[in-house]
This record gives sequence, C-alpha cells and structure tokens, in this order.
Amino acid sequence: MEFVSGYRDEFLDFTALLFGWFRKFVADRGVVGASSEGRWRQLEAQIRRLPQDPALWVLHVLPNHTVGISLGQRAEPGPGSGLGVARLLGEELPLHLQDLSPYVSLVSLEDGEEGEEKGEDEGADPEKMKPEEDGDPATASRESPQEASPPGEPEDTEQEAGICKDGCREDRAEDKTRPEKRKGLRSEAAPLHVSCLLLVTDEHGTILGIDLLMNGARGSTGRGSGIENLASRAYALLCHSMACPMGSGDPRKPRQLTVGDTQLHRELKSLVPRVGVQLAKAPMRTWGPRPGFTFASLRARTCHVCHKHSFEVKLTPCPQCRAVLYCGEACLLADWRRCPDDVSHRFWCPRLAAFMERAGELATLPFTYTAEVTSETFNKEAFLASRGLTRGYWTQLSMLIPGPGVPRHPRSNTPSLSLLSGDPYQLLQGDGPTLMPSAPPDPPKSLFGSWQDYYQWRGLNLDCPMAVLLTYPLTVYYVITHLVPQSFPELNIQNKQSLKIHVVEAGKEFDLVMVFWELLVLLPHVALELQFVGDDLPPENDQQHFTLQRDEPEVSVRTGSGLSARLSSGTKEKGGRRNLQIKVSARPYHVLQGPKPDLVIGFNSGFALKDTWLSSLPRLQSLRVPAFFTESSEYGCMMDDQIMAVATGGGTSPPQPNPFRSPFRLRAADNCMPWYCNAFIFHLVYKPTQGSGARPAPGPAARAPTPAAPPAPARRRRGEKKPGRWARRRR
Repeated sequence: MEFVSGYRDEFLDFTALLFGWFRKFVADRGVVGASSEGRWRQLEAQIRRLPQDPALWVLHVLPNHTVGISLGQRAEPGPGSGLGVARLLGEELPLHLQDLSPYVSLVSLEDGEEGEEKGEDEGADPEKMKPEEDGDPATASRESPQEASPPGEPEDTEQEAGICKDGCREDRAEDKTRPEKRKGLRSEAAPLHVSCLLLVTDEHGTILGIDLLMNGARGSTGRGSGIENLASRAYALLCHSMACPMGSGDPRKPRQLTVGDTQLHRELKSLVPRVGVQLAKAPMRTWGPRPGFTFASLRARTCHVCHKHSFEVKLTPCPQCRAVLYCGEACLLADWRRCPDDVSHRFWCPRLAAFMERAGELATLPFTYTAEVTSETFNKEAFLASRGLTRGYWTQLSMLIPGPGVPRHPRSNTPSLSLLSGDPYQLLQGDGPTLMPSAPPDPPKSLFGSWQDYYQWRGLNLDCPMAVLLTYPLTVYYVITHLVPQSFPELNIQNKQSLKIHVVEAGKEFDLVMVFWELLVLLPHVALELQFVGDDLPPENDQQHFTLQRDEPEVSVRTGSGLSARLSSGTKEKGGRRNLQIKVSARPYHVLQGPKPDLVIGFNSGFALKDTWLSSLPRLQSLRVPAFFTESSEYGCMMDDQIMAVATGGGTSPPQPNPFRSPFRLRAADNCMPWYCNAFIFHLVYKPTQGSGARPAPGPAARAPTPAAPPAPARRRRGEKKPGRWARRRR
C-alpha cells in the first residue's frame, strides 16, 4: 500500500482540498441550477433539517484587483477563461511545494512582475481579510433580492472553473497519455484574474466553502459573468457549505450568519431564511478575526482508493484493521484484491492492525498538552496561534504566516542564518515569554532517555512545546549516547573527542539548522561536524561552512563559502568546550566526495518516495558506517526495509519507538494510523561481504496471517490509499 501522510507538504494537502471542494461545488451548482425548481426546494428542505452549529458563520467578500494566476509551462488551461489548473492536483500530487511552480504562480496585474509565493497568498494573514465597511467587489449590475434565485448557469460555471460537470476526470487521464502535448505548452499565457473571492468560515477559522469569481484572462473587455448575480452565487455557496462543509464536521447550518459586504447583506435578507438561518441585523463592520482565528488544519479526509473527499461520500475505516478509510465496499474490495499480493490490503490489513495497537504507546508523553496534540482532531494552527508561536521556526510546522519584521530565508519563510543576532534561540521563541532558558553552566551528569528527564535538567516546564523543534537534536543525541553503543559497541563512540556526522536528505532539517545548537549544550566536550547532504538543499548554500561556538559574546559573520557564525549562549563557559561545525552539500548523497563519516543519520527518510535512495543506499553499504534513520510510522519502517533489500540485498534492524519523537500527531488524509515526526528509529544492516564474519542481513520478517476473505460488509467504506509497489511510488 502507499501512504505519504508523514512526508507531503501541508500546503499541498490544503490546496488539493480547496480545488477538490471547488470542483464539486461547481459541478453541483450547475446540476441544481439546471434542474427544476422542485429539486432546489428539496435541497433547501434538507438543509432546514440539519443540526444547528452554535458558532457564528462568516461570509467574507474579498475583492482582488492586483493579483492574477499565471499558468506555467506544464499547465493546460481548461475550456474558456477558467481555472484550468484545478485538474493538475489530481491523483499524482507532488510532494514538495516547489513542484507547483511549473504549473501555477501568482503575478501582479499592475506591473506584470511575479508576486509572492503562492503559499503566502493562499494562507494569507487572516488579519488582512477583514473587508472594508462599505467594500463592494463589483460595480456591475446584480440581481435584486426579489430577482435572486438559485444559480443556474452550467455553461458559465464550466468556463469559470475550467472543469466539466463530472470533474474532468477524463481530462486527467488524457493528460497522462499525452505528455508530449504538455511539454509544448506556452508559459507566457495571459494571467487569469480572480476578481472576487467568496469565503465561508466559522468564527474559529475553519474553512467551510469557497467560490472564485473569474474575470478571465487579463485584458479581456468588460467584467465576466461571474460577477453578475452575486447574491445567487453567495446563496448557493452558503447552501453547499452547509450540506457538505469543506472543513471537518458533519453537515450543519449556522446559528447566525454575518456578511462582509453591505449590498450583499441586503440582498441575502430574503434568501437565507429559506434554510432557517438567521442573518445578522447589520453587515460585518467592526468584527475582526478573533486572536485565535486561523485556517484550521482540520481537513476533510479521502477514500484511499478513489480519493473522494468526505464532503462527497461517507468514509468509514476497514472493520478489521480500523486503519484505512474507504468510501464503500467496492473500493475496499478493489484494494483487497490488488496485484501483486504484497500491495493489496489483504496483505497489509493484519500488519496495519498491529500498527494501530501502538497508538496508545506513541501518545504516552509527559507534557500537559499531550491529550490535545495526540488527538486525531488536533488543530496545529490553533494550538500554535494561541501560544503566540507564529514566527521563526514555528512557521515550518504549519501554514501560519511569520510575524512581521522577521528576515526570511530566500526560498521559504525561514529566517536567514546570516541575519541572526547573538541569541542562538532567537528563532525558537514566540511572541510571549522566553521559551528556552540559558544553557546550564555544567554538562549533564547522566544520560537522558526521555523528554521528562531532559526537561527537568534543562529547566523547561512540561507545558512548553519546545519538544516539537528539539526532536531533531535530541534524536541525534539519543543515537550517539544510546543506540550506537548498543548496536555498534566496537566503535567506542562515547570516548571519541570528535564526531563527523552526515545528515542525509536534509532539506527540511537545514531549514531548522539552529535547533542543532542544543547539541553543544548536551555534548559540550565533543567537537561535532554536521554535514547536511541532499539535492533538496538550496544551491546557493552549497559548500558553505558554518562554525557555531559557545564561548563568544556575539555573532560574527563572514561572507563567502566559509561562513562563520559565533553565537553566544549568554554565559562564559569553563573548560575545554568544543564547537559545532555545519557543512552544506547540495547534491545527492551517492555523488558526495570527502572523508568517511563516523555516523550517518536521516530523519523521516521515506526510502520509497525518492529514486536517489536506490543509489544512496548502495553508497552507504560500500562505506559500511553506522547509519540510523527515523520514520513517521511503522509502515514507513517496513517499506524502508523492503527498499534496502532491493537496493543492496541487506535490510534494517527492527524499529523501536523514539523517546524523543515529536509530540504533534500528523493528520493523515486517507488513514487513521498514528503518525509522528521521528516516531521510530532503525539502523541499516548491510549485506555481509563474502567470507567476512559480519552479521548476516535480517531475513524477511515473519509474515502476518493473511485473511482469505475481505472484511465483512457490516461496516461499509473503510480505507486506505492504494499502496503502489515501491517502484511505482510517488516522487
């Protein structure tokens, strides 16, 4: 089976959800509008029977005059002036945000220059979303309340969205069979203009529905028909947001609705009472997002086989393993009977059931917030925003926008290392009190094997969420002090005065490079060299060298390939304290040249998700150095063992839970398995050289009993995403 829950960029899941819901909304709106009045009345009657949501709902009217959407070289526009990019986020989603750039980017309609990255627009600061008191997104004629009726323009909506009534699934298939056509597309097409965005949220920030009013390509005359009949469009959006909310939760209607546009508020007065919703007495004027308002990370889930969202179909887990989500018996049977056998759910079901039994163990953590952050309904954005963690490295954990005045890395929201001040913990702080105290003057007297022991020595309160960032250096510490001595005692690693460590496929970890400063606190008498290696690292940092020292009162930065950053921990240290050197090699590991390392570490590796591992793993076997890797789930560990066997003939050690895993549970789209960053650790077991006395590679794990028949259809629709064989895995 194939899962990517622990690896895909948060923004990609969010984007796929937006397009998926919008595609369904456009198709349903056309069907209802083209049908008889009786069908629309039937829908209204259904909505009137829905339970009431006590939260206030908000219809945001967000005019857009300056930003357009430019389709890239690989983007094939849909029919007419529509959002043809919608079908690009189909069954083969990219795993990294930068992979979207060939398809779509934002441009300025004023000067033609490219705007900010798409991620900063879609996840815009909610404080900027407050409409003006008399904001009117359009001056074109709109229907009066008496004339307003349910939308019924299927031809126009197809053009506006670039999607046909059934979601253009046949177009997606056609795209796959005609790659040569995509290569020849022009990239200089005129940008599309989203003249107005209608957005339905609740007062807590959960997105419930979205509608894009398109003007077509830049330079087209007049205003598109999407601006006309705004009241009808808004009313249809509200009805669909109640019947199939985009965010989490069952269908429901709001206790009260407020609208961010004066004229639209007047026009909706005669419409929303039809579905039993009370409209606020006045349009939204002084209301602004509450302090905890965020775009919630609670998102609709999908069927593992057909990828339909929960707002389209009812999803239920497999009745045996309770791990995988399906929309019905047909998808469950299709997944059960997949060939070859080891990619079928029949093969994986008992194994996934065993993985699910570890959920309680993985959620056993000492923090005061453990119950919240290990829940399946955990909302990361709300948790971080409520604690003022909206800047620095905290923005790497979610779609939150960094706080103002923070210098950023050129390719992300990460502040640049060259712009740091003398505080090594600057990027780990929030808006409130200091989270990290000064480093203790004396080294630890014993080895730490749990978060609780480390927190107690470090002077951290168990209410502090710093473990989410410190999982990386503490995992390195745990490997050095516990796992290497256990598995490779002949190395005598605890008596070494210096260690050269390669951190492989380290794009994300390098974006959090200052968290590794904590290794100087934990291992003050060891000179450490961390070399970050991977083709996802920024090319501009290739071959750069940073030196982090504990005994200097301020930062000194020297430009060039040898970049020295001396940062102070705030206290003058005694004794022979060592430093930490950071090197960067922006290239695949198998082409790296240089001295042999003492240790190799990879975080959340996902061997099956990137082809370069098929070359890097044989390279590691030729070096035969201790190599430890973490994974987000036991499923990932099992897949890594298979890839290691294929690539080298070796294997991996049995995975064990990492006591320094991140406490934040990762929400999966098509399964209910417990995913945590750095949840499990294993090391590579190399194939013994001929005639050597090296330990043999582990044989295949004992096969779990494979059920002969699919789960009984007592509970329908359980599912997990079809696992593709490792060779077919997504890149």
